[in-house]
Amino acid sequence: MEETEKEENQQVLRVLELLKQASHDLQSNSGPPPTESNSSAIKALLELETESDTILSSDPNLSQLSHHLSSLKALVETLQKTRGHGLRSFLRRRASTHEIARVAGSIESELQAWIDRESLENLVKSLQGYSPSSSNSGEDELIRLLTQLGNRISQGFNRELQDLVLKSRVFSELEKILCKPDCPNKLREHCAFAIDSLIRFNKDVFVGQVWMGPTIYALISIGSSSSLKVLCSLIKSIKSPLADEIESNREIPKIIAFLSSTELEIKIVAIDCVLEIGYFGRKEAIEAMITEGLIEKLVELQRSELGGDLIDVGRWEENREERANIGGEETERKWRKESRENYLQRHPFASCVARFAVQLEVGEGLRQREKRAFKQEILRRVREASVSDAEAATIVAEVLWGSSP
Repeated sequence: MEETEKEENQQVLRVLELLKQASHDLQSNSGPPPTESNSSAIKALLELETESDTILSSDPNLSQLSHHLSSLKALVETLQKTRGHGLRSFLRRRASTHEIARVAGSIESELQAWIDRESLENLVKSLQGYSPSSSNSGEDELIRLLTQLGNRISQGFNRELQDLVLKSRVFSELEKILCKPDCPNKLREHCAFAIDSLIRFNKDVFVGQVWMGPTIYALISIGSSSSLKVLCSLIKSIKSPLADEIESNREIPKIIAFLSSTELEIKIVAIDCVLEIGYFGRKEAIEAMITEGLIEKLVELQRSELGGDLIDVGRWEENREERANIGGEETERKWRKESRENYLQRHPFASCVARFAVQLEVGEGLRQREKRAFKQEILRRVREASVSDAEAATIVAEVLWGSSP
């Protein structure tokens, strides 16, 4: 019975998507004006209009759609009656065609709202009914619905969609799955991506739910590269307040521990998290990271095969004059940037000590005197952690060069 209902819901959504596409096609100016009611787009929408008394009349949310469909039918009938080749007939046809396009746009908006209501209702039901003992098909269906939500939200802000999301309380349902350790990590990660999408959709509305809930703790407890990517994205969105929250909840040691993970991808994303906290974090957060041995770990990573330094990256200096003559200074800067990015892709831990120092230098969380004090502490720890004078000299030079204004 439940599978039959799901299949029916999917069929309804497929039909609505086709109708929405039909209304979108009516707005296109690339083709001839819809002078005949048997054009595929108009035909599909008028078929819905003929069924509106039975399909739409019982739902107050669809009354506006029913009104627009009736307007479309009247406009099409008017357009059919407009005959002749004179200027007056031409202008009437143009006016009717323009009005049909406008009404089609309204119909498309109403159909999208209908699709959004159905999709959110299906998602919330699936989230509420999910159990870790469910079949793989239940998990796959949930992931499909979560991906669908993320794609819809990524299209940009929409107040009606925001109201639907708030009324559905989908955020709290997402958080429940995210915080269930017995749920598959893949599903929890997709819930995390959906939460991140909602934050980017409207930070002012949804950020409070991240603070008040256990989202951050859950992301760190999952400890996968995907969950840490979401954490990094949330730090970028929420900035200093979230960095403070991470520090006050004593989650900093766990983030630093990810730098010692056996999985390369986790270490790479952990570096990104550290850099973001370095940029937005206040004194307490930076102190917590350094006390936890961050600089020593960064020195170790920079020393590894995937480390290195960026001072002579790409050896762009070798042909500097030739490049400048060919493309000028702008081309030279572009080549240098591309060379740096390519090198970092191959050596993700290159110059990671200096990159962290730069984040503190240009970041938003520290006062100027605090930046100077931390810079000296970083230099001191680099000298202690280095295995040779040459290594210490290289990293110190990078920190001094890289973090200068």
